Amino acid sequence: MATVLNITNQGSLILMLYEGALKFLGKAKEALTKKEDSDVGSNIIKAQNILTELMVSLDMSKGEVAKNLYKLYDYMNHRLIEANIKKDSGLINEVQGMVKELKDTWELAIEKLEEEKV
Repeated sequence: MATVLNITNQGSLILMLYEGALKFLGKAKEALTKKEDSDVGSNIIKAQNILTELMVSLDMSKGEVAKNLYKLYDYMNHRLIEANIKKDSGLINEVQGMVKELKDTWELAIEKLEEEKV
């Protein structure tokens, strides 16, 4: 039971990080439409900081899943660097979609664990 609680607690923290990244990416896109380049950059950097936090918190001893998530976060980080340089909403959309998909997957996993706990 304790393991399930730990996983759901950790999952909740991960969900909050994903939600934060999505919030900052949304603000970056909004600033982009208003031609507020400094706000675009600062919000992209905030999203990148969240991705970096997700990267460094991975337990690489857990195998391929952790390694693949690391590669995915690294890819998203590079796309955001490019988005910031080019001020490209398409690249922000790409990363937003990837983060949203990861968030949805975590939500399903947590829901499943909660059901098994009952």
